[in-house]
Amino acid sequence: MARAFTYEASTEGVIVRVRPVFVEEESSPEDEKYLWAYHVEIKNTGERTLQLMTRHWRITDGDGRTQEVVGDGVVGQQPVLRPGASFEYTSGCPLTTPSGLMRGTYTLHDREGDSLVVEIPLFALESPYETRLPN
Repeated sequence: MARAFTYEASTEGVIVRVRPVFVEEESSPEDEKYLWAYHVEIKNTGERTLQLMTRHWRITDGDGRTQEVVGDGVVGQQPVLRPGASFEYTSGCPLTTPSGLMRGTYTLHDREGDSLVVEIPLFALESPYETRLPN
């Protein structure tokens, strides 16, 4: 079983926690197919009601190739987060290398239409197929 770390970032009262997990049964190293699931919790600890409008991901594979993913909401939703509320979802990321990195931002709007760009922490996508050498 792969280790599961939780990564966290906070931006103006919005906390984003991410826990990536390597999905062995959906991966095929001989075909250069590696899959991770990542569970995200977005918690509004501030005093404004916020709605998650867009996401922007930067995904870097183990060879340093980066792709950007931009879209509306998350998992087909644009959740509203009242003060004290949280929203959780799980998604996935396929790569052709046995490791990688992800980071990004969410853009949220308050009731007045003001935007807040919230950091998604940098997190590692690690599989048991990656050979790590000490520094």
